[in-house]
Amino acid sequence: MTTTPRRPLTTTDLAPLTRAALGPSRRLAGVTRLRGGSKKGVYRLALDDGTTAIAYVWSPDEDLWDAGPVDHRDPFAHATGLDLFTTCHDRLATVGVRTPRLLYADPDRTHLPADAAVVEDVRGHPGGGDLETLLERDPETGTRVLDRLGDLLGVLHATTGPRLGKVGLVDKGGVSYGSSCERIITDRALHDLDDLVVRQPRAAALHGELAALVRHLAAEVRPRTGPLPLVHGELGPDHVLVTPDGEPALIDIEGLLYFDAEWEHVFLRQRFGTLYGALAAPDLDPNRLRLYRLAMHLSLVTGPLRLLDVGAFPDPAFMRGIAEHSLEQVLSLLMSPRHAS
Repeated sequence: MTTTPRRPLTTTDLAPLTRAALGPSRRLAGVTRLRGGSKKGVYRLALDDGTTAIAYVWSPDEDLWDAGPVDHRDPFAHATGLDLFTTCHDRLATVGVRTPRLLYADPDRTHLPADAAVVEDVRGHPGGGDLETLLERDPETGTRVLDRLGDLLGVLHATTGPRLGKVGLVDKGGVSYGSSCERIITDRALHDLDDLVVRQPRAAALHGELAALVRHLAAEVRPRTGPLPLVHGELGPDHVLVTPDGEPALIDIEGLLYFDAEWEHVFLRQRFGTLYGALAAPDLDPNRLRLYRLAMHLSLVTGPLRLLDVGAFPDPAFMRGIAEHSLEQVLSLLMSPRHAS
C-alpha cells in the first residue's frame, strides 16, 4: 500500500499560530519540519529576532499511522492529540519533571485546521539537543545527564495515580479497560502475535510455541495491589532533550500512563543498552520483566510492520530493521525464556 507523501506546513501556514503564541512584534522568518514525529508534526519556528520555538500540529495529514477512531480507555491506544498533551504536560509540571514549557495551545483550531500548540525550543538553546546525540558526541557529558535522568525517573515513578490508564484519561476522572497491568500486557501480546503471523512467515511457523510462552510467563506473575507509578512508556534517549544547564527534559509525553514500572524498565533496557545500569531500579518483579520484555519485542515487530503497510513512513528500511531486530529478540526468548529478564 502507498500513500501520497504529506506536505510539510510552510511559513505562511504557521505564521498566524506563531503570532498568536509569541506576539505581533516578532515575525516568523522560517520553518523546519523536524525528524521523527510519526503521530504529529513537529516544526521549528525561526523568528526574526534570532530566537526559536517549536510548533506541534496534530492532524490526520501529520499522523503516519492512519489509526482511525481512538478509544483512550485502552491504555495502549494510539496516543496523540492536544488534550492528552496538555493534561500530561500539566501533570509533569506539577511534580517537577522537566519538559519543554507550553507557551500556547489552540484547541479551537483558530489558526490551523488542526489542534496545535507552541512550546519552548530546548534544542534551540546553545548546547541544547537530545541525549542520544549527546552520548555519541560527548560521552562524558552525556553520562552526567544520564545520571540526572536516573534521578528524574525516581521522581516520575514516585508519582502515582488512583488507577491504571492514560494520564490524559485518568486525571480527568476516566476509567480504563483492563483489570490489571499484567492482564492488559498479556492480551496485547497475544493480539500482536495473532497479527504478526499474517505478516511474518517465521513467526507464523512458531505461533503455537510463542502463544504458549506468553501464557506461561503470564501465569508466573503474581497479583499486585497498591498505587501505580507514572511512566513515560517509550523513553529512549531520543525522547530526552538536554537543556543548556544539562538537565534532561522529556518529550513525546502524550502516552504517559499510570502503569507498572517494569513496563518502563524493559523499554529503558532495550533503548539504553549497556548504559541502562544508570537507570536501573531495585525491587522490580523478575516475572513481570520476563513477560513484559517478550510483549515489548512482539509490539516492536508488529508496530513497524503495520506502519510499513500504511506506506507513508519516509525511511522504510529503518522500520524494517527495527522489526527484524525485534523478531530476533522474540525468537531468542523462545529458545531461553528463563533468561528473559
